[in-house]
Amino acid sequence: MISVVTGGSGSGKSEYAEKLAVKQGGRLIYIATMQPFGSEAKERICRHREMRGGRGFETIEAYTAAQCAAAEVTPDSVVLLECVSNLVANEMFSVGGDHVRSVKECLTVLSERCSQLIAVTNEIFSDGLMYDDETVRYIKAMADINRFLFSAADSVTEVVYSIPISLKGGGLY
Repeated sequence: MISVVTGGSGSGKSEYAEKLAVKQGGRLIYIATMQPFGSEAKERICRHREMRGGRGFETIEAYTAAQCAAAEVTPDSVVLLECVSNLVANEMFSVGGDHVRSVKECLTVLSERCSQLIAVTNEIFSDGLMYDDETVRYIKAMADINRFLFSAADSVTEVVYSIPISLKGGGLY
């Protein structure tokens, strides 16, 4: 089963996704994709660690699609991938190659190995600002990957101001 949780920055999507994972039960694996570059990223990582503290997650730091796909995931696992947007950026700006294909393959492998994959992704498509070519390339890659992920998902929930809104598959929580 694949569940997708999307929303803007600071929307509450991570907290919602963590509660959803805990509710499913089983072995909880948190795949963390944010690289600790700079003080802001380190602060966000610390905040997320505190949020999931005491909830029973095993944390695996995996910054690339290959690392995520190689993660120790078992059929009884509920995998929370936090987050697809970071994974795509990591692939684009550090690995090279066909990052869209790599991320899609990673998502497919993870979903086949676990009982449930909960993928968190950012809603980055509605501000309407003009961007440089590299950022436009990233936005297009995210759109392609999110379409793939949403299509494969059993449920899609957008979190707005900490309010979950079911977009596909009905509410899970």
